[in-house]
Amino acid sequence: MTDVVPQRRPLSLAIILIITGAIGWYAAFALTLDKFAVLVNPEADLDCNLSVLVQCGANLASWQGAILGFPNPVLGLAGFVAPIAVGVGLLAGATFARWFWIAFNVGVAAAFGFCLWLMTQSIFALGTLCPWCMLTWSVTILMFWTLTLSNARAGVFGARLAPIGARLYGWTAVFTLATYLIIAIIAQVRLDFLTEIALMLR
Repeated sequence: MTDVVPQRRPLSLAIILIITGAIGWYAAFALTLDKFAVLVNPEADLDCNLSVLVQCGANLASWQGAILGFPNPVLGLAGFVAPIAVGVGLLAGATFARWFWIAFNVGVAAAFGFCLWLMTQSIFALGTLCPWCMLTWSVTILMFWTLTLSNARAGVFGARLAPIGARLYGWTAVFTLATYLIIAIIAQVRLDFLTEIALMLR
């Protein structure tokens, strides 16, 4: 296999990387502003605090919200720039070496795994659903499945996996929605968030 993946990347991958990266960056930026607001005034009434269940204040104040010693949103501010840059590069006709796609995929997979861990902490430990966090999780999940299956189809993970990747790529939306559904079911069973939303809408 050559070092450069010759297959032309689809327009859809570039667009999804740009959109998910931009949305994720905006969510991280909003969380960062909320963190600043809490630091200035611990009693600040955050816009994302909609109820005891649906809020971001508890998440920002927890140790899980600063796992590396600084607020997690800072990771998002830095990390979500990468998919935007890659997406723009693809639209401009850039080609990337195989090692780059592998490294990029590993980074997105790490972000996906980190989001899964944050979900479990939010649902099982904190008992909250943070709106901006959920938006970040959603775009990361879509980005992970789209990139991984696109790379598999392009032969990044080996020629033998390329035919499998080609067949599975058309199921990207299904894998993404299935992941959303599993998370929603877990949240409903653990937190009964549908009842909370119904009460909020009254």
